[in-house]
Amino acid sequence: MAGFRSLARQVRDPRCDLALRRYSLRKCLERFAPYGHRATWDHLCSRAGFGPEDRSPDPVRLVAALEELEEARSVWLDYEVEFARRRRKEKHDGLRRPGSVDDWHRLTWGGFGVAWCDDPRVHPGEPLAEVLRRLIAALERDPGASCPVCAGERLVWRYDLDHEPSSGPVCADCGILVPRPVLTPEALAYARRGRLLVSA
Repeated sequence: MAGFRSLARQVRDPRCDLALRRYSLRKCLERFAPYGHRATWDHLCSRAGFGPEDRSPDPVRLVAALEELEEARSVWLDYEVEFARRRRKEKHDGLRRPGSVDDWHRLTWGGFGVAWCDDPRVHPGEPLAEVLRRLIAALERDPGASCPVCAGERLVWRYDLDHEPSSGPVCADCGILVPRPVLTPEALAYARRGRLLVSA
């Protein structure tokens, strides 16, 4: 089974058939897809300027989509290295019980679904790397009352998501499943009750 880097080489290789290059980009999403496979594909296609069903996209656009994905993957891998370093230090210092961020992180190891979008057509419009930077910054500060990606305050509790956890606060503005550790208990309670939290 090919890894992310070898698939990326195929996407860039002009000697490869265009269908193989497109297929290889799709296969990259099996290794790293922050919004989930379908939503990440929709995002990359819309930002690079080709249709999700386009079987013969411009190779330059394919490579542009790959470059955006690679930058985001680099941001996430850096975070995972720092996360592992922090956990080793905490264990060394006697903190064996992981916190809520650690529980959330275990579900997203490798970066799949880290900013899950259950509706593949509703996702943030910003570059993937920027979305991940905002999410990581939120994980490293005190919880807040809004979406860490778009700052939207319209959080609605959704059930039966195609993800783990299968329920949680979804941002009605950008579509991501907001990680519970980045929200205050009050914001989570408002989302559960189906009410919008209004800032003071």
